[in-house]
Amino acid sequence: MKELKGKVVAVTGAASGLGRAMALAFADEGMNVALGDVADTSDVFAAIEAKGVSAVAMKLDVSKAQEVEAFAELAEKELGGAHVVCNNAGVSPLGATWETSLGDWQWILGVNLWGVIHGVRSFVPRLMKRNEGHVVNTASVAGIISPPGSGAYNVTKHAVVTLSETLHHELRERSSAVGVSVLCPAYVPTGIADSERNRPAGLEATVKTKEMLARQQMLRKAVSSGRLSADDVAKAVVQAVKENRFYILTHPRIKGAIGARMEDILQERPPRNPMSL
Repeated sequence: MKELKGKVVAVTGAASGLGRAMALAFADEGMNVALGDVADTSDVFAAIEAKGVSAVAMKLDVSKAQEVEAFAELAEKELGGAHVVCNNAGVSPLGATWETSLGDWQWILGVNLWGVIHGVRSFVPRLMKRNEGHVVNTASVAGIISPPGSGAYNVTKHAVVTLSETLHHELRERSSAVGVSVLCPAYVPTGIADSERNRPAGLEATVKTKEMLARQQMLRKAVSSGRLSADDVAKAVVQAVKENRFYILTHPRIKGAIGARMEDILQERPPRNPMSL
């Protein structure tokens, strides 16, 4: 999609972090914006309208199919329908795989994976009918490598990568003009390290051990010191949509760990810890 001006982008997780940055970056291209988030989007809504484009917003829990469908219908009714869809909402509870609570597994699968599934099911048929558009699914480098201490997060992000690859193949088989990208950033200063603030009631949190608390602090430090900003990543996403580029790898240094994982698979040897490479 080389020409974005006057078209519509729908962004989930739009209140902060990468979602907010993507919404603003696409608005800078002259796109009208549909915003969805469980948190208040009034700040980004005002910033988008100040750019001279239109915006709509709704409180959105992406783990609920009916809400994502209502979000797609809102974009259709108020803005004429989305051309670019950013399935971006995400959370990141930490913990060893056997220590992660059932509630955390349900929460992260609901947002990070089912949120993307619902987004694909609600928006892709509309894009295919128009035979125009682009889907951007936010994964992570944790969808290509497997860092210890974040098993549930890794599971969801690996799933988003393969879902995106499969969607790409399926659209090409149908000769559809709809494009797909999967976003795999490393550490970026966003609010994802504080995602506990949006935990739904009734989902039991993992009991934090000293090791978990130390790892959580390390994550906060790594995220806050990320060399690329959310705005930098958002600009890379806009460029990828224009170029119809599938993989969006914003941190080239991580390619060494990706290559090591591929080599370990091909050589059929135990995986090396990506955090020690």
